[in-house]
Amino acid sequence: MDKRIFENYAGLEGRQLLEPILRDFRGRAAVVSSFGAESSVLLHMVAEVDPATPVIFLDTGKHFWETLSYRSKLIDRLGLTGVRSISPDAADLAATDPDGMLHKSNTDLCCNVRKTIPLQNALQGFDVIISGRKRYHGAARATLDFLSIAEGRLKVEPLAGFSALDLGAYMKSHDLPQHPLTEIGYFSIGCEPCTTPGGNSTDPRAGRWAGTNKTECGIHWTHNGREIPALSTVHN
Repeated sequence: MDKRIFENYAGLEGRQLLEPILRDFRGRAAVVSSFGAESSVLLHMVAEVDPATPVIFLDTGKHFWETLSYRSKLIDRLGLTGVRSISPDAADLAATDPDGMLHKSNTDLCCNVRKTIPLQNALQGFDVIISGRKRYHGAARATLDFLSIAEGRLKVEPLAGFSALDLGAYMKSHDLPQHPLTEIGYFSIGCEPCTTPGGNSTDPRAGRWAGTNKTECGIHWTHNGREIPALSTVHN
């Protein structure tokens, strides 16, 4: 993809960035959403621009039931008609995680099988990936660009510059429902086995993979920034 495309959207963020992207790449842009603690902000913006925009939700089989309930609530509330729930391949799970306990021994491989590979398959045919990551989440996200190119696709981060206060103000002004787990101390929410209560506005992801040096599931990086055994190797 031609990097000169950045010039068309220079200086834009939030809905002001999202609107022309969805217009110019209609049918070729997909939103990736976890329907987690802060997901309603980006999803609300998407719904206001084009509620039929494809929204990819990775149904890992390990989500909190509260997240699945919240997903249904937001879909109905916002009128989203393009949400696609993507599950891991049954054969891959049988080969790598037959008892569902892989997260206890190899979190990277678990994320790879349940999230990265399904997402790669789901994104076939799309030229643009839109996500709701923010710089204030720190670690690898601290230097997020609003626009970047990865593996031949344009990656768009409309909320990169938003703070926790910005998100809270947006949710309040648009009367958006909160994820139920935020009321009992969860600041960032992923799969149930690897998420604990915790986090704050300066370290929002403290409850994700707590006690380890893992900070990302890997769907936004190439194999989480390091080598992960290929499924072909595991199958053998």
